[in-house]
Amino acid sequence: MSKTIIMTGNTAAATAARLCRVQVIAAYPITPQTSVTETLSQYVESGELPAQYVRVESEHSAMTVCISASTVGARAFTSTSSHGLLYMHEQLHWAAGSRLPIVMCCVNRGVGAPWSIFNDQQDSIAQRDTGWIQLYCRNNQEIIDTVIQAYRIAEEVYAPVMVCYDGFVLSHTMMPVAVPQADMVDSYLSPYRPHTILSPDNVRNINPVMFAVLRKNSAGVLCDGYMEMRYKLQEALEKAREVIVEAGRKYSELTGRDYREMLWSYQDKDAEIILTGMGSIASEATVAVDMLREAGIKAGVVGIRVYRPFPRAEVQKALGKAKAIIVLEKDISYGYEGALCSDIKAALYGTAINAPLHNIVAGLGGRDVKASEICEAVKKSLAEMKGQESRFKTHWLNCRQ
Repeated sequence: MSKTIIMTGNTAAATAARLCRVQVIAAYPITPQTSVTETLSQYVESGELPAQYVRVESEHSAMTVCISASTVGARAFTSTSSHGLLYMHEQLHWAAGSRLPIVMCCVNRGVGAPWSIFNDQQDSIAQRDTGWIQLYCRNNQEIIDTVIQAYRIAEEVYAPVMVCYDGFVLSHTMMPVAVPQADMVDSYLSPYRPHTILSPDNVRNINPVMFAVLRKNSAGVLCDGYMEMRYKLQEALEKAREVIVEAGRKYSELTGRDYREMLWSYQDKDAEIILTGMGSIASEATVAVDMLREAGIKAGVVGIRVYRPFPRAEVQKALGKAKAIIVLEKDISYGYEGALCSDIKAALYGTAINAPLHNIVAGLGGRDVKASEICEAVKKSLAEMKGQESRFKTHWLNCRQ
């Protein structure tokens, strides 16, 4: 059972953390994330959430608190945006390398210079190689559902999870959200079982310097070196594919909302033209697809819900019959193209899929992205694709060039 409430994306994230009964919250304000931790502070102050609310002096410290709390066995949560996420960069590596199941919401916002408080996904994309699982939400319902699933995923594979959603576009927009009952979430999540046990009777060093070669410990046991630890983290994220699907399947059974795949789709069954992207821009593309179909173009959308680990097999299957592929994204890997575009190309390399592919960079720094503009950009790309020299191209939507 659930109760439908009109709420912002940030309230949805905070509500999910409360339902997951987080025990430690590390808080530092930054637009447009601030109201996530403000709402959680109200839950803690009122006694609705029995947790330790730790106010820190920076985002670097916020992640440090989460690392410490998770290490000693507490379920930890934080959220941030933009430069706050970048300031955490060092500690993101420490959290992943320590194999700690921390969940963090990244409320996507552009990064400077120049300053912008508005949305794009450059912040989380810039942290894609830190060892965190990355999940992207297209609406407020997905925010609450994804945070809940994130704890199950993180605590099974012992890897941190970043739940990403677009600042202001979702964080401050009111939408109907079906809020699960607390007992349902309790049945879905098992208590966190830490893999480190701290006790005066079992003294140990945590995260000591590791050498390049294998070495025996004081008991004569041959222990892993640095490279083995990196290999195991990579294997954990590869394993996470199955865990994410199973966590989504179980959650779907409890709620009736479908999270059984790492992708989502719209009008793709007979589609010849596939639009793909992450977050709210992919959601906007569904409206553009309706417009394209009215114009006689068989278009569909394949949304990327899970970005790390990258769903390569699922992408290959979803795009297998496409005659043209359009990748929409709110980021740029400077000197090349959008990051998602590169990953999709890599996933298709070596397969029989040889459809022309155009990359549309849009919405940087909060610039509006209308469905009608996506529709016209797709038509332009389709016209260009008829020429062999334009099979692969990057366009900037609504940008003076």
